[in-house]
Amino acid sequence: MGIHFESLPAIVFGAIILSWFAFVIVFLSREKLPQSPDKKRDPRSVKGIVLQGLSFGIVWGAHRPYFTPIIRTQRNVEILIGVVTIALAFGSVGFVMAAVRALGKEWSLTARVVEGHKLATHGPYSLVRHPIYTGMLGMLLSTGLAMSYWPALVISIGVFFIGTIIRMRIEEGLLREMFGIEFDDYARRVSAIVPGIY
Repeated sequence: MGIHFESLPAIVFGAIILSWFAFVIVFLSREKLPQSPDKKRDPRSVKGIVLQGLSFGIVWGAHRPYFTPIIRTQRNVEILIGVVTIALAFGSVGFVMAAVRALGKEWSLTARVVEGHKLATHGPYSLVRHPIYTGMLGMLLSTGLAMSYWPALVISIGVFFIGTIIRMRIEEGLLREMFGIEFDDYARRVSAIVPGIY
């Protein structure tokens, strides 16, 4: 007794909802480490946060009828898209979890550096400079594939990248100011959010 093909979109939808619960739990349940005093904080990164949030609002708000595929195509292609969507969602959660763990007390919603700040270059930070944004992009893509219309997904990706670029420039400005050539060397070696691409 196997899974009926017709139930695949419902399974994908359920997996996305579970991955979102896990994504939220990563941040709510992270160990509360003693906070180091800010050395420098830049609240301008809030503009990027708002745009990233808007991108998720687009894929959630412009949803197609539930339990339908993003495109009608051959059965094998729909199965492949479903499997990729589920793997991307859970892989993204795992990547974010590893990044939050690697940052420890240095993790913050807004751009900042703290007293005694160490440049994170291990774990997921050896693959990309901003693995939390990589995980967020994976969640955006998987949610869009599972729930949204493809034009809304394309628009949301554009909005997400604008918000992410704003945040990255501010954060990297603070890191470059603090670490100088060490950060420049790291930035030359490691892509920003998509390994080997960007």
